[in-house]
Amino acid sequence: MSLFISRRSMLPKAMGVAAALVVSGLAVTTIGQAAADQDPAAELIQKTAARVIELIKTKTGAEREAGIRQVLQTDFDLNYMGRSALGTHWNQATPEQRERFLKAAASAEAHAYADRFGKYGGQTLTIGRVIPRGNGISIVDSKLNQSNGEPIAIQWEVRNEGQGPRIVDVKIEGVSMVMTRRSDFNSYIQNHGGKVEALIDELEARAKR
Repeated sequence: MSLFISRRSMLPKAMGVAAALVVSGLAVTTIGQAAADQDPAAELIQKTAARVIELIKTKTGAEREAGIRQVLQTDFDLNYMGRSALGTHWNQATPEQRERFLKAAASAEAHAYADRFGKYGGQTLTIGRVIPRGNGISIVDSKLNQSNGEPIAIQWEVRNEGQGPRIVDVKIEGVSMVMTRRSDFNSYIQNHGGKVEALIDELEARAKR
């Protein structure tokens, strides 16, 4: 959800890559292919990456954005992530506001990532070990290997409550995407009269730009 960038230099690029999984020219490799293939969490990351690569190769404009939105809705638990990112403001929002927020946040994400695709190239994502954390949570280690510069450590938090694994957070060099969003959203709300409606309006506007 790369909407309110002010204090980060490396994170906007890395977060855009991670949240959408791959960018133009990104290849996916694994450590321990057989083990990764047997683990649902690692398999989710690989399959999602393949879907995004196909979108980048074959779609542009509105079709690409729609495809990315579909990937986000299918492979990320956007409701869970949205509630977590909104924090205490979720309880203050009306049911109608919650619905609008979740829809606008997903649309704004897809719009932002579709616009960024094609600006990067030559990276590879190496998937490493999978760490079970209990309660249906697994952490998938990976590294984004750049054509120049140091590799970027990315951890994917995958949640499975019996209905299949879905991504619920991404950490770039230890920085949580959900917690970063929570800070951004809370700051925006506080700077606009403490109203959730102001954030929703902004997200809806961003999705259309």
